[in-house]
Amino acid sequence: MPSLSRVAIAPSGFKESLSAQSAAEAIARGVHRVLPDATTDLIPLVDGGEGTAQALAAASGGRLVALPATGPLGERIGTHFALLGRGTAVVDLAAAAGLRLVPRDLRDPGATTTYGVGELIRAALDAGARRVLVGCGDSGTSDGGAGALQALGVRLLDADGWELPRGGRELPRLHRVDATGLDPRLARTELVVACNPHNVLCGERGVARVFGPQKGATPAQVEELAAGLERWAYVVTRDLGVTADLRLGPGTGASGGLGAGLAAVGARLLPRFDVLLDHVDLDARLARADLVVTAEGALDHQTPRGKVPAEVARRAKRSGRPVLALAGTIGEGAHLVRAAGVDAYSAILPAPVTLTEALGRGAEFLTDATERALRMIVLGSRLPDQAAVAAAVSAPVAGEVPAPVAVEVSAPVAAEVSAPVSGTQRPSTVR
Repeated sequence: MPSLSRVAIAPSGFKESLSAQSAAEAIARGVHRVLPDATTDLIPLVDGGEGTAQALAAASGGRLVALPATGPLGERIGTHFALLGRGTAVVDLAAAAGLRLVPRDLRDPGATTTYGVGELIRAALDAGARRVLVGCGDSGTSDGGAGALQALGVRLLDADGWELPRGGRELPRLHRVDATGLDPRLARTELVVACNPHNVLCGERGVARVFGPQKGATPAQVEELAAGLERWAYVVTRDLGVTADLRLGPGTGASGGLGAGLAAVGARLLPRFDVLLDHVDLDARLARADLVVTAEGALDHQTPRGKVPAEVARRAKRSGRPVLALAGTIGEGAHLVRAAGVDAYSAILPAPVTLTEALGRGAEFLTDATERALRMIVLGSRLPDQAAVAAAVSAPVAGEVPAPVAVEVSAPVAAEVSAPVSGTQRPSTVR
């Protein structure tokens, strides 16, 4: 039986349900139900979204700085950024403009703003930061970063010279960008945006069309937002003399277009995992494991395009480690994660439930799903391998004429099987 003495647990958070740390702890509980003596290495991963500043502060011995700022709806909220030492600060957009901060009945990405993100960057400069890392993810906005630039001193003017109100729906009226009031400290600061390079600002795969509906936009609003971001890219490029491609450049669509806005004032847009994962020594920790378990809120066609489970699987495969992925939901195109290195995947919900129940019981469902999957893996590891079975059944018996026998037995670690369960758990499918 192959050893399963060390399990690396490297999940993302489950949006509006579990932080990455809580998800890792829930998975560990499920592992220990099956393998009580196993060593579990918890590696909660952030992708630039909610919890990024807190996670990097914890990993590096930094500290959080609490302060008030403008929330996505224009209200004052309590928020934070992190100071890591050596003049580096971390701002995560979700702490000031995240979708979680927008009540479900008020979700309208045409009205929300990234103004608070600009305030956090300015506060980091006030604290002496010479390098500001901005994490993109889990946004509730689609303003192209216009609000953030307004907070940093940029004026956005209509055809009559009046300043535009905040919000993405105002961008079609943009006539001129005046950056004479831009905070001069930015010119002496390294501004880095950790983003998903697959997200672009405009076009058919532009951020308004891909993510607008998730943030509450109707089909008509999606087209309004897309037109506004086209106008934003054109005017900003013209008035600020930007040489980069703000429309289709990698990462320009990050967090509702915040990537484009910050790139216009000198930020570098870098693949988020290249920036963030060095802080947790991920490759070495995966290499030491017998099994890697990762997780996120949904597995679908977008997962291989810069999501945590796909990145974990790619890195685990460099060391030949098997990878199990767990998800709140399994969506269209989920099978594509196999090409990234995921050996098996499973939805955590045991039966149809309401969204409220799914979010509220996320930790419980994740623990139970981990137990179900691990029991199947342990069962599979106890089955004889194909070569041994074939040799046994083909051995001639004295006094009998041997006949050809075809046997096919698959090791179920990476197979798709239905997991019977007992006790209080309800069945679900391990895929």
